[in-house]
Amino acid sequence: MPRIPTVHSKTYVTPRRPFEKERLDQELKLIGEYGLRNKREVWRVKYTLAKIRKAARVLLTLDEKDPKRLFEGNALLRRLASF
Repeated sequence: MPRIPTVHSKTYVTPRRPFEKERLDQELKLIGEYGLRNKREVWRVKYTLAKIRKAARVLLTLDEKDPKRLFEGNALLRRLASF
């Protein structure tokens, strides 16, 4: 039987304050609006967007003509288009 590779990185981050009323109401509204099954799906999307925003912030600190910024910037935009 072949081994199936597993991913060892987390796909979501739980909130720091678990019982904050405004956040709970906002998440419940998102779940109802987009038909999500649970809060974990909301947290997963927020975590993915946070990683993309962090990468964009790092790229913006580089020089405009830097090849790394040009290459990774285009890759980041492609990732956002598929997201």
